[in-house]
Amino acid sequence: MTKRQVEHAITVGAAAADVYRLLAEVENWPRLFPPSVYVDYLERDGNEERIRIWATANGEPKNWTSRRVLDPEGLRIRFWQEVSAPPVKEMTGTWIIEPLGAAETRVRLLHEYRAIDDDPEGLAWIDEAVDRNSRAELPGLKTNLELSTQAAGLTLSFEDSVRIDGSAKDVFDFLNEAQLWTERLPHVAAVELTEDTPGLQTLRMDTRTKDGSTHTTESVRVTFPHHRIAYKQTTLPALLTLHTGYWQLDEGPDGVTTATSQHTVVIAEENIAPVLGPDAGVPEARAYLREALGGNSRATLGHAKEYAEARR
Repeated sequence: MTKRQVEHAITVGAAAADVYRLLAEVENWPRLFPPSVYVDYLERDGNEERIRIWATANGEPKNWTSRRVLDPEGLRIRFWQEVSAPPVKEMTGTWIIEPLGAAETRVRLLHEYRAIDDDPEGLAWIDEAVDRNSRAELPGLKTNLELSTQAAGLTLSFEDSVRIDGSAKDVFDFLNEAQLWTERLPHVAAVELTEDTPGLQTLRMDTRTKDGSTHTTESVRVTFPHHRIAYKQTTLPALLTLHTGYWQLDEGPDGVTTATSQHTVVIAEENIAPVLGPDAGVPEARAYLREALGGNSRATLGHAKEYAEARR
């Protein structure tokens, strides 16, 4: 039996307590780690948790279930994969948070794993995936932890909602069938949707802006029929370093559905002037993004409303 043990580490300019808290709160992971798309709790009992993670590995969308044991006093989090995605047979690890000062922390990430049937090619694939993801995760963690403590104004979260006199299923179908958006949404110039694993999609899209130009984005989407589609952009416009969000559908007993679009973005401050002009700053970027992203979402929800209400 071949079992591999590896360690990656980085120093973060943030307090150890903040580092631990953000790692412990898994709903923050898509904001902290480039490969993470969506994380949800399945069970919670004191300091023990069972979670499901959707992420990219070697560019491919994957999902797995993990268990965690939190140690807030020792600033450690131990984890292991309960249901692993091939070629992984077993995966365990530990986050170790070591304070170096009041606002500086050493973060160590330990992994231990083996491949199905001890297959050498499978083990090599895992070696590459763990190394690539860890090297992506730790700088991402450093950047986003430091942003969250030092430059909160660069993060923007907002949502828009619309009431629809139609079923959540019909609204979900409209949002889920993104391959049809060039026919259904005027602001979508081109679209490509792939879904090799049911409920796990890659969406590549060219979106028209008000000045007639287009920009290309790519997202990984996780679908939960018929109430939620969560996503993370993996190819971003120049003004953003992060974009996550979800479509949430809540159907009431009267058959009326409240459809909500939520966005969380982090602004690329160094690109504000090149994109918006030399006089623009963070306030102008926040206002621009609120209107541009919110406008597209409201337009999408408006067309989803027409689609669903026509099917009552």
